[in-house]
Amino acid sequence: MEIFTSTFKGLIDTSGFMGLDIKNVIMILLSFVLFYLAIKKQYEPLLMLPIAFGMLLTNLPLTGLYHAELWNPATNPYYAPQFVDSGYITRDTGATVFQSLFTQETSLDYGKVLHEGGLLDMLYLGVKLQIYPPLIFLGIGSMTDFGPLIANPKSFLLGAAAQGGIFFTFLGACLLNFTGLGGGFTLKEAASIAIIGGADGPTAIYLTSKLAPQLLGSIAVAAYSYMALVPVIQPPIMKLLTTEKERSVKMGQLREVSKIEKIVFPIAVTVIVSLIVPSAAPLVGILMFGNLMKESGVCDRLVKTAQNELMNIITIFLGITVGATAVADNFLSWKTIFIIVLGLIAFCVGTACGVLLGKLMYVISGHKINPLIGSAGVSAVPMAARVSQKVGAQTNPSNFLLMHAMGPNVAGVIGSAVAAGVLLSVLG
Repeated sequence: MEIFTSTFKGLIDTSGFMGLDIKNVIMILLSFVLFYLAIKKQYEPLLMLPIAFGMLLTNLPLTGLYHAELWNPATNPYYAPQFVDSGYITRDTGATVFQSLFTQETSLDYGKVLHEGGLLDMLYLGVKLQIYPPLIFLGIGSMTDFGPLIANPKSFLLGAAAQGGIFFTFLGACLLNFTGLGGGFTLKEAASIAIIGGADGPTAIYLTSKLAPQLLGSIAVAAYSYMALVPVIQPPIMKLLTTEKERSVKMGQLREVSKIEKIVFPIAVTVIVSLIVPSAAPLVGILMFGNLMKESGVCDRLVKTAQNELMNIITIFLGITVGATAVADNFLSWKTIFIIVLGLIAFCVGTACGVLLGKLMYVISGHKINPLIGSAGVSAVPMAARVSQKVGAQTNPSNFLLMHAMGPNVAGVIGSAVAAGVLLSVLG
C-alpha cells in the first residue's frame, strides 16, 4: 500500500497539473480562440491552426517540447558573448537621440540546443537559421504569375507605395519609445513590428527571427490575423479615400506578355534587387527561382513539389514552431498590445498609401487608372487583388479590375521583401 501511495504521489508531483499557473491557463485559452478563428472563421487556417497548436503545446507545463530559455541570451548559459553595434532610441532633454552603443549580444551554441532541446526546439532551428521563410517564398514564386506586373510596369510604383505603412509605423514605434507613452521598443523591435504593414507573414517571420525573436509569436499572430482580415479592413479605407467616379473607372485590357519576358523577369529582378539590397536576396532570390522554374516550362516535377509537398511541409513546421515561441512570459505583456495596435496601423497606412498613389496616377493618366488597384499593393496575394475587384464591381458591375490589381499585388510581395532587406541592412 505504501508503494502504491508513493507511486501515485510521484505521478501527481510530476504531472503537468502541478506546473499550471494562471499565465499558462490564459495562453491555453488564447490558443482556443485561435482554433476558433482558424476552424470556424477560416482566418488563414493553413498557418493559424498550426500556430494555435504550437501555442497550446508550448504552454502545457513539463512537456519539454520547447525551451524558451535556450533562445534567451539573458538566461541561456550556452550563449557565447560577442560585442556588436546596436542602435536604440532614447530620450535626452526632450530631443530624440540615436545612440550607437556597443551592447552585449550573443551567438548560440547550436550543439547544446541539439542535445538539450525538445522536438519543437529542433524544428525552431529552421526559423532561427532563416530556412523556412525562403522556402515558403519558393512555393509562392512557383505559383505566382508576374504577367500583369510585366504588362503594366507602373504597378511597381503602387506596390512600393503600399510599403509606406512599414516605414510610417517604424517611426511611430520609435516615437512611442521617445515620448514614454509605452512600448519601450528598441529599433530592431520597432522594425519587426512595422513589417506587419506589408501583410506578408513569411517576411514578417524572417525579419523578426533576425531582429527580435522574443516578439516572434506576437508578431506572427498579428501578421496572419490582419492578412485574414484584408476583406474587412481594406474596403472602408478604399471607399473613404476615393470618389464614386474614381471607383467606377474601367481599365483597358492588359497586353499579352511573351514567354521570353516571363523568363527574363525573375532573373533580372534577382540581379537588380540583390545588387541594390543584398539583404533581400534570400527572400527575393528564392521567390524568383520558384517563378523561373514555373515559367521555364522544363521543371514540372520540381514546380509541383514546390507548390504542394514542400510548401505544405514547411507550412506545418513554420506554423507550429512560431506558435511555440508564444510562451506566456513573452506574449502576456503590454508589448503584445502595442504590437497588435501598431500592426493594424501599419496595415491601414499601407493600404491608404497605395490608394493615394493610385489617385495621383488617376489624375496623371487622364482618368484611365482606377485608384482602387493601389490598395492591392500590400502583399496579401491574391486576397488584396480580389478586394479591389469586389469594391470596384460594387460601384460599377461591369468593372473587371482583378488582373490590373494583380500587378500591384505581386509587386507588393517583392516590395515587402525589399523593405525587410533595407531594415536588415540598417539594423541587422
